[in-house]
Amino acid sequence: MTKRILHVVTNVSHYNDPSHPTGLWLSELVHAWEVFEEHGFEQAIVSPQGGAVPLEPRSLKFPSYDKASKAWHADPERMVLLANSASPEGIDSRDYDAIYFTGGHAVMYDFPDSEGLQRITREIWEQGGIVSSVCHGYCGLLNTRLSDGSLLVEGRKVTGFAWQEEVLARVDKLVPYNAEEEMKKRGALYEKARLPFISYAIADGKLVTGQNPGSAKETARKVAELL
Repeated sequence: MTKRILHVVTNVSHYNDPSHPTGLWLSELVHAWEVFEEHGFEQAIVSPQGGAVPLEPRSLKFPSYDKASKAWHADPERMVLLANSASPEGIDSRDYDAIYFTGGHAVMYDFPDSEGLQRITREIWEQGGIVSSVCHGYCGLLNTRLSDGSLLVEGRKVTGFAWQEEVLARVDKLVPYNAEEEMKKRGALYEKARLPFISYAIADGKLVTGQNPGSAKETARKVAELL
């Protein structure tokens, strides 16, 4: 039976300061999509509100804007997927074997408190499915509780965009909180690579997380292995 992946993307287009645009970090979707496509998996896209998905302008520049990202951006059929993302209410978690949270700083705003995303994540996890994220996508796991009331990430190994990387990306003054610190506060066993911005992904059972934009392929491959 064909495996199905649900990608989660943002609806937010700017930081608290409207003069600083943000959105989906395109390569984090594209690179994982390609890996899953190679495995013949079916894929769908959901966002907290449904509908249009803005793109992070910095993800459309070198070095993130690679051949694969350019091809997606230039393909009207692919871009329609980002113009018409599903809303959580329209998603039946039983249809999916894995959920994959993409990043971009925008997700720091609309992922953590989306009850719809939390429901889908909890149900996929408790059905034996895989929960995964890359980069800031792990913000979508911060507040997800299981049916017994425990936090999904508590006591589990997790990685995601490091505070050191926020500083080096010069957005530490713009972001609404320190995601790495918030993960640790929730009892997650946070890990990161020795050096910033290199590919790093870990699997703790059915929980698969990648550290930064360059980790999307490695994260998707680990998900594919588990499937």
